[in-house]
Amino acid sequence: MSIDIQTLWADYLVPWSINAAIALLVFIIGRIVARWLSNRLAIRMQNKGLDELLVRLSKNTIYYAFIAIALFAAMDKLGVDTTSALAALGAIGLAVGLAVKDSLSNFVAGVMVALFQPFKLGHYVEAAGTSGSVVDVGMFNTTLLTPDNKRVILPNRLIYNDTIVNYSAEATRRVDMVFGIAYEDDIAKARQLIESTMAGDTRILQEPAPTVAVNELADSSVNFVVRPWVKKDDYWDVRFAMMEQIKVVFDKNGISIPYPQRDVHMHEVAKS
Repeated sequence: MSIDIQTLWADYLVPWSINAAIALLVFIIGRIVARWLSNRLAIRMQNKGLDELLVRLSKNTIYYAFIAIALFAAMDKLGVDTTSALAALGAIGLAVGLAVKDSLSNFVAGVMVALFQPFKLGHYVEAAGTSGSVVDVGMFNTTLLTPDNKRVILPNRLIYNDTIVNYSAEATRRVDMVFGIAYEDDIAKARQLIESTMAGDTRILQEPAPTVAVNELADSSVNFVVRPWVKKDDYWDVRFAMMEQIKVVFDKNGISIPYPQRDVHMHEVAKS
């Protein structure tokens, strides 16, 4: 009995323990190499000025690819038939792929976003029915931060397959506003007041020139469209300021912004 235990220890347990230790060491070294290579790749891509989304995606892809290589190398040291393991993994991968096809489409969509760059980190976008600033683009999801400070996590496939409106892509934006005056008011005077109010705000760009034009003879008012151009970061501040300042200057100069009105005519029907 003692000889059998010694034989078992010498012929099986010791070699297996050595191989297990080597396999663990191979996997640990593989993880270190994977982390080093992915970090070096990210640094080189950043130094070349490549987009942060593409850098992150490439870094994660390289890291997990080398982790997989290290795992198979460790399995080989344990005596596992890696050819059979790859075949089994392929079959399992097919089954899992069919089960998690949405996740795979999210990954592919994330790759497309990183390659074609419809937006960058920090851009304010509207996609999949949600508006917010892009704070993170992962392998499967994109995270937006809404103006009221809510984090919205959207699957990449919903974003890439939907219309994307990027409000931050261009350096300037046009502020579209409508102001109505009464039919009795002086149109030329109202136009001059609007133009002088905009001229006093240095945030409004001179080129392209602001537009002030009568756009509609509505039921209760003559409507002006007012369209100044501003830097994208000044959009909301200028819009809020103009809405208030033009109302104040209209009040001071006797220009009214009428309420909706309707004339009702009463006819008396003679009794028979």
